[in-house]
Formats: sequence, C-alpha cells, structure tokens
Amino acid sequence: MTPIARTDRSLIGQWFWTVDHWLILAIILLMASGAILTSAASPAVALRMEVDDFHFLRRHFVYLPVALVLLIGLSLLTRRQVIVFSLGLLALSFLLTVAVLLVGSGAGGQVKGASRWLQIGGFSIQPSELLKPSLVVVTAWLFALRVRDPRVPGLFIVLGLVMVTCALLIRQPDLGMTLLVLAAFITQLFLAGMPLYFVMIPCGVLIGLLGAAYLIFDHVANRINRFLAPGAGNEHDQVWFSLKSFANGGWFGTGPGDGRFKQHLPDAHSDFIFAVAGEEFGFLGCAVLIGLMGFVVLRGLTRLARQDDLFVTVAAGGLIAQFGLQTLINMGSTVALIPTKGMTLPFISYGGSSLISVAITMGLVLALTRRSAWAEAGAGPHPGMTAMGPAEARP
Repeated sequence: MTPIARTDRSLIGQWFWTVDHWLILAIILLMASGAILTSAASPAVALRMEVDDFHFLRRHFVYLPVALVLLIGLSLLTRRQVIVFSLGLLALSFLLTVAVLLVGSGAGGQVKGASRWLQIGGFSIQPSELLKPSLVVVTAWLFALRVRDPRVPGLFIVLGLVMVTCALLIRQPDLGMTLLVLAAFITQLFLAGMPLYFVMIPCGVLIGLLGAAYLIFDHVANRINRFLAPGAGNEHDQVWFSLKSFANGGWFGTGPGDGRFKQHLPDAHSDFIFAVAGEEFGFLGCAVLIGLMGFVVLRGLTRLARQDDLFVTVAAGGLIAQFGLQTLINMGSTVALIPTKGMTLPFISYGGSSLISVAITMGLVLALTRRSAWAEAGAGPHPGMTAMGPAEARP
C-alpha cells in the first residue's frame, strides 16, 4: 500500500502518480554506481596529483546531493515551467561561456590546451555543460511555436542559436561537445518532421567539421592517427592501459580498489572510469552499467511513444539522444571503438559540471514525460487537460 493516495491533489501527490518510478530508480542506481566507482578510481589520480587521497571523492559527494535535488526538483515542473527554466538557463550559460573566452586563463585556466572552466567559490564549473540541455528544450519550444504560428521565425532563430553555440564551443576549443550538440540537433530536426534534405544539411556540416578539425587541431589529428594505427608506439597511451584494464578484469573483476592499471590512467576518475569498472568489477559489472544506461534510454523513448505533443517529443527526444550519445562516445572511446574524446560517462564519472548537467537533463525528461494522473486513475480528462497535455503548459 502506497503512502500517497491517487486522489491526492497536492503537488507531491500529483508528482508521485505521474512521474516514471522505474526511470527514477534506474537513475538513482546509476548515481550510486558512480559514487562507488569514483571511490575506487579517484585515490590513484589524487596520489599522482599530490593531493589528499579523498580530494576528488569529497568533492563528488558535494555535487551528488545537489544533482539529486535538481533531478527531483525539476521533475516537479509543468511544461510551461520547463520552458521558462530552460530559457533562463540558456541565457545564463551563454553569458558564462562567453566569460570563459574573455577571461581565458585568468580565471578558468587551460586544461589540456582548452579554456572551458571558471573558478567560482573554490569550485570549477564548465558553463558549456549547461548549454546542452537548455538549448535542446528552447529549440523544441521554437519548433512548436513555428508549427502553431507559421509567422513566427522559429526555424531561423533555432539555426542562429545552434550556430552561435557551435562557434563558442569551437573557440574554446571543445570539438566533442560541438559534435554532441549538432548530433542532438539533427535528432530534433528528424523528430520535428523536417524534410530529409533539411536534415542532411547539418549531417554534412558535422562531417565537414570532423575533417576540418583533423586538419586544424593537432591534438585531434594525433588522436585519430593513434586510433587508425593501434600499437604503433602507443604502449603508454591511455587507451592501451584501458584495454589492459578490461583484459585484467575478466568476467568478475579483481575486486573494488584492487585494480592495477588505473595507476597509469590520468583520467581514471573521469573519462576512463569505465575502464576501472571493467578491471575491478569485470564484464558482469560493465554489463550492469550498460544495462542501466540502455534502460534509461529505452524507457524514455517508450514514454515518448505515448505523446502527441510536438514540443514534448522534440524536447525529450533530443535530451534522451544527448544522454545516449554521450554514453556511447565515452564507452566507445574507452574500448577503442572510436578515437578518444574527453567526455564523461553520465552519472558515473567524477565532474561537478557534468553531473549537474546530466541531472538537469534527466530531470527535464522526467518532467516532460509525466502522465496525466486523471487518465491513470481512469477518471477521464480533468478540466484544463487536452490531448496535448495541460492547457496552461502548452508551448
């Protein structure tokens, strides 16, 4: 027997009976897995950086409750509130991203040749992480406005926002984030029912951007060359140690904290944390992680299949695609299926900005895919409800 009645019309009561419990459970399990893996991987990195063994772990446990509060808090929002929140977040993240470029190494510092971070109150934040979910929702809103009123230049505004975002990201430079933004945008174009030739244009831009990056950025060319020529002097490359980690882990792993190759992985706590999972928890541990990630994506898409609201379909579909693509990029580079790219594993890797960003992403997905409590109870439509969802919440 549940503690909240189906007839409870309070904010919490309506939320409880309309939100996807299974999706929340899977996300919380991912958060718990991330805490365990960060505990296993971060001490080795802290030792190499000559800081306290629990330096990264303490910080992760500062970010974790904030991410959980954001996840649950955002899932309470109505669709109208989701739009207002995303507009505000997009404006703020744009300003902070520009600030990173203007202040440069004076504030954020350069990490691996890129200026992406700002120091605020002793913590580093990566504003571009906040751009990802907010841009997806605002883009979907503009698409929906264009459908409702053809006089609204929604498509041109969307193209302008995406172009400005990509320009800011390339300027940092952050090619991986740029590709992720473009890939999510292509998904949204498809979901919005755009003509196929229109969808192919950004696909061509994406391919052209990859070719240009190879020619312009030395670090990109080096990564691709190492990927195309495995074993050619790469014995001390992170991917080489990553593959050794998986081989050493076998089926059941060496046990928590007993991995050897994380000692040689500079990014064992972030970009290559999946390799730590492979060594210490084995194939079965990795399969559980992959299963949870896949469940989140498929569950979200299943909820979308019941929607007939264009805004919800395009917004939530873009957010889910972003989550799934980031997961594939991280895991794929860790096992040498694609060239390496500094991208975190959602909910698992250490990184405050990344954890907050993915919590916002999935919190918005939970809010957008909530069902009608009245339909669930079989009571028929509630006053103010339409096939498009709450009348006040339509974009």
